[in-house]
Amino acid sequence: MHLEQVAETLGLHRKNFFGWVAKFRAGGWEALEAKSVSGRPPTLTGGQLARLYSIIVGTGPRQLEFEFALWTRNMIREVIGREFGVTMSEVTVGRWLKTMGLSPQKPLYRAYQADPEAVAVEERDVPEDSEAGEWRKRRSTPPTRHPCAATTTPAPPGRRSGTPRSFR
Repeated sequence: MHLEQVAETLGLHRKNFFGWVAKFRAGGWEALEAKSVSGRPPTLTGGQLARLYSIIVGTGPRQLEFEFALWTRNMIREVIGREFGVTMSEVTVGRWLKTMGLSPQKPLYRAYQADPEAVAVEERDVPEDSEAGEWRKRRSTPPTRHPCAATTTPAPPGRRSGTPRSFR
């Protein structure tokens, strides 16, 4: 059987097949082994990633003179620029955060220092016929749900809708 017939039988282009045959003849099976492709080197080294992780987890943004108390990708981007002299986009910062096992967290809407007793007293003092009282009544009844919506709750006073944006 001719080599061209072997290439055709295997469904390979003859140029590729003969390239492999030439490599085999020159270096044997070792010449045909797959080699890793290095690609672009990472922007941050392992040591820099470890340092960045310790900064994010061990300190708060306020300690580094940022105005907001919760980390944002833009703040972390600034820290990377200050600490390591590397500039990168917010999307890339998000990828690095995912690599480090950090995920975005939504802040709590009520203060953790709030006194639950004071909040309960304030809620009892709201008359039922007021707008807030109506909202509390709607909130306590089971919400109507769109079949595709994960959750749907009535909107608090002053908000447009409790329906997810995709269904507006």
